[in-house]
Amino acid sequence: MVFRQFLDEDLGCASYLVGDESAGIAIVVDPPLAVEPLLEEAARRGLRVVKAVETHTHADHLSGHGRLALEHGIPVAINPVAEPAYPFEPLEDGARIELGDVVVTALHTPGHRPEHTAFAVADRSRSDEAWLVLTGDSLFVGDAARPDLAVEAREGAEGLYRSLRRLVDLGDGVEVYPGHVAGSMCGAGMSSKGSTTIGFERRFNPMLRLEDEEAFVTASVGSAGVRPPNVERIVALNRGPFVPLPPPLEAVGPDPGDAVVLDVRPVAAFAAGHVPGALNVPVSGSSFGTKAAFVLPENARVVLHASSPEEAQTAAVRLHAVGLLELAGYLEDPPTPERLATVGLAELERLVAENAVDVIDVREGDERYDGYIPGSRNVPYRLVGALADSLADGKPVVTICNTGPRAAIAASVLAAHGVDARAVVDGGMEAWKGATTHFRRCGS
Repeated sequence: MVFRQFLDEDLGCASYLVGDESAGIAIVVDPPLAVEPLLEEAARRGLRVVKAVETHTHADHLSGHGRLALEHGIPVAINPVAEPAYPFEPLEDGARIELGDVVVTALHTPGHRPEHTAFAVADRSRSDEAWLVLTGDSLFVGDAARPDLAVEAREGAEGLYRSLRRLVDLGDGVEVYPGHVAGSMCGAGMSSKGSTTIGFERRFNPMLRLEDEEAFVTASVGSAGVRPPNVERIVALNRGPFVPLPPPLEAVGPDPGDAVVLDVRPVAAFAAGHVPGALNVPVSGSSFGTKAAFVLPENARVVLHASSPEEAQTAAVRLHAVGLLELAGYLEDPPTPERLATVGLAELERLVAENAVDVIDVREGDERYDGYIPGSRNVPYRLVGALADSLADGKPVVTICNTGPRAAIAASVLAAHGVDARAVVDGGMEAWKGATTHFRRCGS
């Protein structure tokens, strides 16, 4: 048996290569848009990929099944409840994919989405019983999937409860390989570990320990979290006709024209000088694609400003992965007259004491429970653009998050809207807690 997990560290997504080396055939499960590593590993092992298999229609990233079909003639299989608009092989509950001695069995596990399907994998050279299960977006390491992206949250949670019970029945020794790890928006409490076992999750996963259905549904609905910014667009792309790989990004000269400039350079470079009106989301940061999707205006013509053509291409690949396909190009040596002011913690303490600035805490609301700056307003970074006019009341605005990256993004968005914005980029609230008396915990 050949089994290999591939992780997209930017999105927290997992894909899998499953096959039989003796038979020389394999499938890929939940292929990413960047399919090359999976195909290269299959070729290295002497395997022919015979099928692309989807656990469900993904809502947070663009699948690579279209590329596999268009570029390599590989058929795509999915539960027919998904109602895809592309040619597909139906994988209903109990369907088996035989790869020599390796057998992959479909387990319909609705909840996250109605078509969601897990895949139990057995190696008949060892045993007919499942050795591992690919749980997709149902059971994670330390968490369970969110229920609200395709149906009403309560309906999704009720389906998910029953699906998780079915997975538990596979047995404690079965290894679990999920569709996401920490960094994804599909679950709030998931671990960064790539695998676990049914037995470990049954004992320690707080969602699996909720054996009463109503208690599970209440907890599941209440922990759904932030809805990804372009769910409908990504679902439409993944359900619709096959999507080819966009062409390589090209240079467009120094003038962005009427395009929105997404500056993907590090914060320090952006602060030192940038194109007027540019938004800064460093490609080197975590969850780059998702953060960029949150702050870019819908249907905007976008050009990138990067430190190098290579950095621009890296950013383009990660933007394509979240369905942002129509990039206009990247800027070559543009003028960078604008600066972004940054504020250190000592200076911020003085400004707060003098009531000289408005502090905007750009963390999510639940993060404020750990403490906040008295008098600060809480506006998550992903919403500051929509509220920019109400945030400009005459005083300079200082943005702050836990450690700095989201504060810089928010300040760039506010500055693009004409707000006098500065950012705390070194330290943030994590450092502020121990360095000042201007600190309050919720309830105190």
